[in-house]
Amino acid sequence: MSKRKIIVGAVVLVAATFFSTLGGLYYLLNVGSGDAASTLKFVRALQIIKSRYVEEVPMDTLMTGAIKGMVGSLGDPHSIYMDPKLYKEFMIETEGSFGGVGIVVGVKEKMLTVVSPIEGTPGDLAGIKNGDLILQIDGKDTKDMALDEAVNKIRGPEGSQVVLTIKRGDQVKDYTLTRTNIQIKTISGKMLPGNIGYIRLAMFNENTGADFIKKYQELESAGMKAVVLDLRDNPGGLLEESVKVAGKFVPRGPVVSVVMRDGHRETHTSSLDAVKYPVAVLVNGGSASASEIVAGAIQDTQAGTLVGTKTYGKGSVQTLMRIDNGAIKLTIAKYLTPNDRSINGIGIEPDVIIEQQLNGEAGTDIQLNKALEIVKSKL
Repeated sequence: MSKRKIIVGAVVLVAATFFSTLGGLYYLLNVGSGDAASTLKFVRALQIIKSRYVEEVPMDTLMTGAIKGMVGSLGDPHSIYMDPKLYKEFMIETEGSFGGVGIVVGVKEKMLTVVSPIEGTPGDLAGIKNGDLILQIDGKDTKDMALDEAVNKIRGPEGSQVVLTIKRGDQVKDYTLTRTNIQIKTISGKMLPGNIGYIRLAMFNENTGADFIKKYQELESAGMKAVVLDLRDNPGGLLEESVKVAGKFVPRGPVVSVVMRDGHRETHTSSLDAVKYPVAVLVNGGSASASEIVAGAIQDTQAGTLVGTKTYGKGSVQTLMRIDNGAIKLTIAKYLTPNDRSINGIGIEPDVIIEQQLNGEAGTDIQLNKALEIVKSKL
């Protein structure tokens, strides 16, 4: 059992017994006076509610509320308490499918914000874009709404509808979306003229590393001479999978370092002998977390050129710690790029900044065209 779980257990024990046991006394003797006073305040509040509230309230309800309040007091949108339902949905999502409308949301400047839509999903097809602000969900204001509550409200049974009130610039519009079972295909790719391999990563789930290597080897066998890696609107995911992807581009050495609260540093490395092909990486404001790990490592090691617009800026690491049938997703570390850059709240500036817009022929992807121009110049 982890130290954190032991501490939570002690608090619950003390609360349940109101310090009438030797265990509670031992707890008080082994924490600082400030911590003891705060714990006594918590227990006093619990005692008042249990004895004086107009209706009987189950202890489990009160404890769940206390845990949510503790995690919420951190002021970190990436640290949340997951009840059993949300935890189950989260685990399904990392395994490759989940129910909803296909948008990844986060909190930026205290506003519920679309990090990225997932390709081919109801949110994407409706025209929702990264950076859109979600003002309301089914008419309920999202101001001060916890991230997990917002996620719960957006998700729902397949075939049901949800109305999102979206603000983009000065325009506010309601989007009525029909929920569906979101099947995430994280990797797609093809060979472009001139034997330029194009690989698109939608997100990083537990299959991404293996699927990416398979697509990479497929293009390599077909005579690939250069690579364009598309990480636009990739909201991230599993750190381990991002290291696997980076290992095909970043020369031998650090990919990312994870720094814990106590200063302990864990560095993930690449074993690639040398960069094999010219590489361009497409990024934008929807490129976050694990995709920023890949982009930052490629930029720092000069293994390739980043093209597009500034990334989202999520440079923290979360872990899941089970509590009964739920879990706490808690920020436990920050990550640093190979040059020891922290990009949290800052993002990564691409080497070549180019806004995406329709230019000339309808549908022209000028960011992709620039990336192709760059890798061809290095052949």
